[in-house]
Amino acid sequence: MDFSVDEPDTDDEQEQISEYDIVSSPNDFNTLTINSFIDQGAIQTPGFQRNYVWDIKRASKLIESLILGLPVPQVFLYEENRNSFLVIDGQQRLLTVHFFMKGRFPRKEKRSELRKVLNSGKGLTPELLADDEFFTPFKLQLPKLPNGTPNRFSLLTYDTLDDYQNQFNLRTIRNVIVKQINPKDGDSSIFEMFNRLNTGGVNLNTQEIRASLYHSKFFENLFSLNEHKAWRAILGTTDPDFRMRDIEIILRALSLNHGTDSYSGSMTSFINAYCKEAQGFTGGQVTQVTEDWEWFLRTIEDWDELTFWPSRKKFSALFFESVYCAAQQLRSEGHDVRSLDHVKVAAFGRSDKFSDFSQEGSTKTANVRGRLAATYDLMRALIEEVSQ
Repeated sequence: MDFSVDEPDTDDEQEQISEYDIVSSPNDFNTLTINSFIDQGAIQTPGFQRNYVWDIKRASKLIESLILGLPVPQVFLYEENRNSFLVIDGQQRLLTVHFFMKGRFPRKEKRSELRKVLNSGKGLTPELLADDEFFTPFKLQLPKLPNGTPNRFSLLTYDTLDDYQNQFNLRTIRNVIVKQINPKDGDSSIFEMFNRLNTGGVNLNTQEIRASLYHSKFFENLFSLNEHKAWRAILGTTDPDFRMRDIEIILRALSLNHGTDSYSGSMTSFINAYCKEAQGFTGGQVTQVTEDWEWFLRTIEDWDELTFWPSRKKFSALFFESVYCAAQQLRSEGHDVRSLDHVKVAAFGRSDKFSDFSQEGSTKTANVRGRLAATYDLMRALIEEVSQ
């Protein structure tokens, strides 16, 4: 799956936050305890966290460090309830230990599905672990020594560690468990901590950071919208993108459809403002967003699967969001959107007129409003042709 999404701006504004009263306690959990907690669902990955992203070489280095007794970075957990923890920072480390002890390394395209299983509290069943569509053997892949000698742990698995296995089992990782006491508004501190722990480097993209800052029922619902079969068919893949780029496309379309009066040249700031507003959405408003999304997918179910792939090689988020917004506006005006000639709509996405609004400076106010207006005008004209 390939997306032609313009790069987000990096001019997010910071806001003053309230002081927090937080209780924290350090705990040294050994690997056996960590593995058991994840098996039982006591440690879970919250919605704002990305999926497991490490490759096997990086994962192997962590396992080697634990075997050798070298210190590894501490983990931050949020105590949601007694013996129920959400990972704030350290998910990659914890899951690496878990996968190694299971002897299986997850395939990249199946990690979203595995996340659901791990969060269900049912653990990874023997049948699932044996499924080669989900896993490959977790054999340590470590670089050779400077003299060319293979690392003594290379190609070992958890079961073949022999004398080192008990040593590994007793190795500990420092876990700092935190719980918010004040403000008494729930657990808002978890998102602030996540953001501050993860924005120091380049590991998180804009959408992943946004997911931590604007967590809400609306945002959780985006994951459901992203799993809709018709949407996955449009994107040409059954598996959600592990960096949330597909969710960002949905969010762009929803925010632009919400209105562009406040748009001023920064797509990132514009979407963030919408997400902040959406934190206050009622259950009815969240349901309406879902109904609008599903209506659109039903409306275009007979369209060519490459309608939103103008170049036939890349999915165009810019064209998709333009068509989505136009369709929703035409619907609100009482037009029969199903009468649209989707072949002509697709041709417009490949036209020079649309490209003029979508090349350099695609987030400029004139270009954003220009392509939305041009797409609306084209689609309305096509509907009027049919009605004449």
